[in-house]
Amino acid sequence: MTPFGQLKRIFSPASEPAASELSEAAAQAFCAATGLRPIDEFKPEDILIVGYPKSGNTWMQYLIASAIYGIDVASAPDALIQDLVPDVHFKKFFKPYFPITFFKSHFLPRPDYRRVIYLLRDGRDALVSYLHYVEGLTEKKVDFLELVQAKGVLFPSKWHEHVEQWLANPHGASMIVVRYEDLKRDTVGQLSRICEFAGLKRSQSALENAAEKSSFSNMRKREELFAWENPQIPKTKRFVRRGEVGSHKDEMPPVARDAFLAEAGDTLRKTGYLQ
Repeated sequence: MTPFGQLKRIFSPASEPAASELSEAAAQAFCAATGLRPIDEFKPEDILIVGYPKSGNTWMQYLIASAIYGIDVASAPDALIQDLVPDVHFKKFFKPYFPITFFKSHFLPRPDYRRVIYLLRDGRDALVSYLHYVEGLTEKKVDFLELVQAKGVLFPSKWHEHVEQWLANPHGASMIVVRYEDLKRDTVGQLSRICEFAGLKRSQSALENAAEKSSFSNMRKREELFAWENPQIPKTKRFVRRGEVGSHKDEMPPVARDAFLAEAGDTLRKTGYLQ
């Protein structure tokens, strides 16, 4: 199997029995007994944190857990973060602890995603990080050009397709766009925007604490000390790897860069990543 052979399966939910695998009565009994709800049973006020893979999605889970829920992410296990800010590709059920639940997702636009924080990152940097992720997951060397040109196997689509569809917002979701680069440059300012969008008030000190505890250096320290709960995260290679803006400049071979620009150049220009 090629390194791309697993890509359509790596984001499939695991661990709990799927609601579809239970009878309606059994599913209702299971949820009533546990207080859980099916992972796709959103309330109109819930918020979906959506981004192309490797656009800061996991980082945002930690920022939300800290800024919104007051969790000390420096010492909290990943299982707690996943419980509070569930990943729709990992969890099959979730427990709504608060009036608003934040979810992590990579999906293309869906009519049931009514409130969305869209994470936007330079597609070239995202693809660099995606390549390392696939190599860590499959434990196989990946040719960058093949990754860029891969058809029908990149989840959930190619970068430019994901960005274009979400910016078009075909289902009319209430949405803000948070750029990864702005989140790196001014984490507190972007968290303030997110709180305003969510209709939640948090103190400046809470936002500053969240930014500090979830900084790149602290996330790397966490990875050294704690195991990841999500089985979709490689165990043999760093997940919190580099995180730099512009990493494609020294990691993306010219031939892969040219192929990517041929497909995604217009989208890069539209989003201000290319002049």
